[in-house]
Amino acid sequence: MPMTDALDLDEIVTRVHADMAAHLGRGKVADYIPALGRIDPRQFGIAVAACDGRMAVAGDATTLFSIQSISKVFTLALALEKVGAALWKRVGREPSGSRFNSIVQLEHENGVPRNPLINAGALVITDTLLDGDPGQTIEQIAGFLRRLADDASVSIDEEVATSEADTGYRNASLANFLRANDNLRGAVADVLAVYFHQCALRMNCRQLARAGLFLANHGVDPLTGGRVTTADRARHINALMMTCGHYDASGDFAFRVGLPGKSGVGGGILAIAPGRAAIAVWSPGLNPAGNSEVGVLALERLVSLTGWSIF
Repeated sequence: MPMTDALDLDEIVTRVHADMAAHLGRGKVADYIPALGRIDPRQFGIAVAACDGRMAVAGDATTLFSIQSISKVFTLALALEKVGAALWKRVGREPSGSRFNSIVQLEHENGVPRNPLINAGALVITDTLLDGDPGQTIEQIAGFLRRLADDASVSIDEEVATSEADTGYRNASLANFLRANDNLRGAVADVLAVYFHQCALRMNCRQLARAGLFLANHGVDPLTGGRVTTADRARHINALMMTCGHYDASGDFAFRVGLPGKSGVGGGILAIAPGRAAIAVWSPGLNPAGNSEVGVLALERLVSLTGWSIF
């Protein structure tokens, strides 16, 4: 398998970008969130942040987009730092095999979400972080992403947050069902406010790859030397990304790409090559499972060129 320092990352990323040209526009944008439905699907960006400090980018890598469910990776890291293993009393660690917003599964399992990367599980994680004032919790999450990305410009798209709140009836149903089963401690409205805002975090591929780099280096930011989380927790987050990061298409993503990853319906995917790099891709058109159509193709191509699959 090629090692990171033996690869010309700029050349590889440029090649992946060129190979995706014939596929641009594939998939369907997430028009059930009106603010996302207006995004041009013929966009594609890619960034690779290597543990040795190199950054390779191509295409629309500096175009801001809504990271949506990719935020769940970072709120999970915060929650594990806050409450540790006690978190697993409220949320499971198994793949769902169901749609990311399934209510049937949550009811069948008595209000304990299957894992923290589906919507119900992420609502429990958000509830764990909520300490009274939703605004302070929102700022805590945004501040965490700014520090990880080493970029103070990371912000929340208020239009997207409002759009989600106006149409997020299913998430409201999940939150109320969690509360009815005593697995939500905060006020439903407060939890939803934080959740909609964390999903509306606006980043680009360069920022997102940089923010995920600690997961490629045993919980330590390799560029600053600062510890973000423990090595065990970083390993656990990567494991959940591998098994649960693409909802009911997680097995297909593992088969095709072979890296821990987390998608968002804004069209972004964060993938981790342990010991090597963090990769962010973005293309707004989604496949039926809600994952970026071109993004998955790009990661599949990247892995074929680098040999970075963990299998």
